[in-house]
Amino acid sequence: MFDPVSWGFSWQFFLAAIGVGYLIGAIPFGLILTHLAGKGDIRAIGSGNIGATNVLRTGSKKLAIATLLLDAAKGGVVVAIGSYYFGQDIGWLAGLGAFLGHLFPIWLKFKGGKGVATSLGILFAIDITVGAATTATWLATALLFKYSSLAALVSLALAPLFGFFFIGIQALKFIAILSVISWIRHGDNIARLIKGQESKINLSKYTASGPSKQADSPSSDDATG
Repeated sequence: MFDPVSWGFSWQFFLAAIGVGYLIGAIPFGLILTHLAGKGDIRAIGSGNIGATNVLRTGSKKLAIATLLLDAAKGGVVVAIGSYYFGQDIGWLAGLGAFLGHLFPIWLKFKGGKGVATSLGILFAIDITVGAATTATWLATALLFKYSSLAALVSLALAPLFGFFFIGIQALKFIAILSVISWIRHGDNIARLIKGQESKINLSKYTASGPSKQADSPSSDDATG
C-alpha cells in the first residue's frame, strides 16, 4: 500500500487521478451492452441517453439493471481504489473524473449520461451511510411521485447535507459539486416537470420483447443515466 498523498504533494497526481477516473467513467456501458445484445444503437431510441433508463426502453430489464450497476461501479471503484492506495483526496478526485467522464465521454463526442448512477456509486464509496441515505431518498421520492427525474433531483439536492451530517464540511463541498453539475444536466427534465409534461415511471410499458406502443418519446423522463 502506498503512502497517502496530501494536497501539498504534487498537482501531477491530482491531474492523473482525474484523468484516469475520466477514462474509466467515459466507458459507455449502456451503449456497449445494448450493442452486444443486438439491440442496436441506444442513442437512436427514446431520449438518446446512454444510461439505464433509456436502456430499459429496449425492453430488457436485465440490460437496464446491468447498466445501472456498471455505471455506479465506475464511480465507486475509482474512489475506493484511489482512496485505499493514495488517500482520500486522490480517491475523491478520481471519482470526480469518473463522473465527468460519464457525462462527457470523449468517445461519444462528449454526449453522455446525466450522472445519477455514477454519483450514487461515488457516494457509496465515500461513505456507505451517505450512499444509502441518498438512495433511500431517491426510492421514497420515486414511489411517492412516480417521476425518476424528480427523485434524482431531490436525492442529489439532499446528498450534500447527508455528506455534511455523516462526514463533514469537506464532503458537503465535494458532493455539492456533483449535485450542481447533475442538476444542470437535468435542465430539460426540470422544464418538463414545471410544465407538467414529464412522463411518470411505468415499468409495464417495457416488455421482454421490447417497448410497448406507448414507449417514451425523446423528451421523456430520463434521469438515471
